[in-house]
Amino acid sequence: MPNYQYKSRDINGELVTGTLEAASAESVAAHLSGRDLIPLDIKVIIESTSRMMSADQLFKKTVNIEELIIFSRQMYSLNKAGVPIIRALRGLVDSVTNSSFSKVLTAVSDSLESGVDLATSLHQHPGVFSELYVSVIHVGENTGRLDLAFKQVASYLELERDTKKRIGAATRYPVFVLAAIVIAVIVINVLVVPAFAKLFASFRAELPWQTQVLISSSDFILNNWPWLIAITVGFILGCRYYIGTTTGRLHWDRVKLRLPLIGIIYERITLGRFARTYAMVARAGMPVIQSLSIVANALGNAYVSAKILEMRSSIQRGEGLSRTAKNSGLFSPLVLQMIAVGEETGSVDDLLDEVADFYEQEVDYDLKRLADKIEPILLIVIAGMVLILALGVFLPMWDLSSVIQR
Repeated sequence: MPNYQYKSRDINGELVTGTLEAASAESVAAHLSGRDLIPLDIKVIIESTSRMMSADQLFKKTVNIEELIIFSRQMYSLNKAGVPIIRALRGLVDSVTNSSFSKVLTAVSDSLESGVDLATSLHQHPGVFSELYVSVIHVGENTGRLDLAFKQVASYLELERDTKKRIGAATRYPVFVLAAIVIAVIVINVLVVPAFAKLFASFRAELPWQTQVLISSSDFILNNWPWLIAITVGFILGCRYYIGTTTGRLHWDRVKLRLPLIGIIYERITLGRFARTYAMVARAGMPVIQSLSIVANALGNAYVSAKILEMRSSIQRGEGLSRTAKNSGLFSPLVLQMIAVGEETGSVDDLLDEVADFYEQEVDYDLKRLADKIEPILLIVIAGMVLILALGVFLPMWDLSSVIQR
């Protein structure tokens, strides 16, 4: 997406400038309006993305979530202790070991000294600070609870980190086994089958059809391996390009939610993230429409984000949150009931925290059962490979041994 340079004024009439990556100038204007800024001028920044990589893209690759958690926790402690923001940031610049993050904090400090507020200064580095992060800090600044805002984003980032670790731990064993199976198939077709094929050819014996199929597949791989590699690489690159498009990302994110075994886990993780994020921004005092806009950009799933934006449009037409949530088709009856009760009692944030806890417990349970569900499938695959090898290689050897004994 292109970068836009904007000029705007806040509610006090102060000039606020910066840059923003967005799909269109209208999106920039909508974002500024959501942050109580009046757009004055929005211009697209034209630059060749093929000649250079932006600093934010580089920082995004080198600033990890652990460093953001530590930074948020430190800012919470320093702000709670009454340390001025600029002084706190200058102090953290010297303590940060990541040079890229240190440069970002230095730029944020310089921006603050020039009179720009903290949220806008952080927003100038979208590769490091997400829109959710910036929005919560913006609310914290306006309400005088910046320390609580940093604590909230730190807790949110910790939950994101723990979820990724749980997913990685649950999928590590199946991925390892599948990789071993792929390597075994390559070794069998490249080294084992050709050796046995020469042995069988020397006896000029009639081979069973299973062996003929195995030898034919091995010959095909050996004779066409450059084309097979090229097709595989091209397919992977083509899929990555398609997923990188708006339509492709939307389609792939929808497919992920329908994958066997793991689709339900993706769905519950995404909905748990929605509940936790919405509860956080609602507790910070944001309006419902603006909260849904921020949450939609923080989910990491284009299909669910589109559904959330549809909910926002329905609320703009005057419908209630519980009704739009029901029409979206995303939530279970239990969750819908909790949202309805929260809307009636004015405690949507607290009940959505309960919803998030419910989804996280379900994800933990599903991840623990994932290995149990995958193991039988892997055993069937391995047994099939052994059966093919036995029929294709050892069956003719048994026939040859019986001929020799005669």
